[in-house]
Amino acid sequence: MNEPTSRKSNERALLITGGEVVDPEGRRMMKADVLLEGGVIRRIEPGLREKGAGGEDVELIDATGRLVTPGLVDMHVHLREPGFEYRETIESGALAAVTGGVTSVACMANTRPVNDCPSVTRFILDRAERAGLARVLPIGALSVGMKGEQLAEFAGMVEEGIVAVSDDGLPVRDAELMRRALECARLFNVPILDHAEEPTLVAGGCMHEGAVSLRLGLQGIPAAAEDVMVARDIALAELTGAHLHICHMSSGRAVEIVRAAKASGILV
Repeated sequence: MNEPTSRKSNERALLITGGEVVDPEGRRMMKADVLLEGGVIRRIEPGLREKGAGGEDVELIDATGRLVTPGLVDMHVHLREPGFEYRETIESGALAAVTGGVTSVACMANTRPVNDCPSVTRFILDRAERAGLARVLPIGALSVGMKGEQLAEFAGMVEEGIVAVSDDGLPVRDAELMRRALECARLFNVPILDHAEEPTLVAGGCMHEGAVSLRLGLQGIPAAAEDVMVARDIALAELTGAHLHICHMSSGRAVEIVRAAKASGILV
């Protein structure tokens, strides 16, 4: 990339040297230096320090033995504000994120009140802006109060800035409600993040159903509890043409179902 023709005098250049640079677009890693000017990456190539890139006033960061990556994105976090500030605030969660190299976080709707309306979405974004740390991307609730009975206010939340909808750790029991949610999600061009689990098959289980659960005398959950719901919601995604994302999968069979769906062109 060509160097800029000019730079404001108060914008000090930054040169990251000696690191292993991760290039997601090119799907490669390479040992190189990275030059930033005015907060913008200008050059990525070996030997920039020796070439005097950035000028005499350049700020140097020695990344020898470290990875240099784009800012990471965590698309499933729980920032407990509003309502559960004693557990986590938006500021403390965003600070933890940037400390670990995560520059964008998508936060679930399980707050109190639930993020199921524009006013809560706006509150979250205002708090995130005030913190000035990681970029916070709110995920709106799929249903009012995350109760699985009535669709939440998709239009208003999208207008305020949600990036997806989800009832987080709660499966959507009602197939008709899930269908309508997928239709709305497609209309507003946001994905649905799905906790795919058939609740009647879970039935109070606390671990995978199998030989170990039997030996321990603990109520098990069959893998079919995930498989059944994944298959149902993929069928509804195919029907509606919406974008479905299955969260925290644990069943090999469900992975096969998703793989087959992707191969057939379903947006999952």
